[in-house]
Amino acid sequence: MKKIFLAVLVVGLFGLNAHAQDTVSNDTDFNKWQARFRVAGVIPSPGDDLDGADVDISTTVVPELDFTYFFTKHWAAELILATTKHDVEVGETDLGYVWLLPPTLNLQYHFYVGDFKPYVGAGVNYTIFYGEDSGDVVGMDYDNSVGFSFQAGIDYNLNDKWFINFDIKQLLLSTDVTVNTGDVMLPVDVDINPLIIGVGIGVKL
Repeated sequence: MKKIFLAVLVVGLFGLNAHAQDTVSNDTDFNKWQARFRVAGVIPSPGDDLDGADVDISTTVVPELDFTYFFTKHWAAELILATTKHDVEVGETDLGYVWLLPPTLNLQYHFYVGDFKPYVGAGVNYTIFYGEDSGDVVGMDYDNSVGFSFQAGIDYNLNDKWFINFDIKQLLLSTDVTVNTGDVMLPVDVDINPLIIGVGIGVKL
């Protein structure tokens, strides 16, 4: 999935750019700020370094808000805000749940093809883990972590102010987890790596 997503970014960046250069003028009349509200599905691709046991992290659907600032008509920075709750299991053991707050900042390049505005982006996120429940064990401790973000999406103008949006992001995200079983403190390196697929509406501010 990661290789496919990266390939899409490369094709989008170099393939659409050739067409966009023929369809867009160099005028500087553009909205510097825009905001989007999406409904997003967060689909983890979990992994761990445990022998003989695989961690399972639930998929969830959440609201997502982002704000985008355009430096130029093509280049922009987007700050993405959302929080998610995920159930965690290893085999038959319930490890409770944890909330994630992963503010993400992406640098984007936007193309213009009529009323369509495709874009690609990449950036970083800092994920805060909070509100954890320990389930069947004595305790769970998650380390906050820094990860990377890759993004592709498209806006479609409904009029001069409002537009609809489809967006897909891949976060490369891992965390160090300490599981208190009551007998031992078990350190586990957990990959989360969520794929985030969202659809919503946006407004030019």
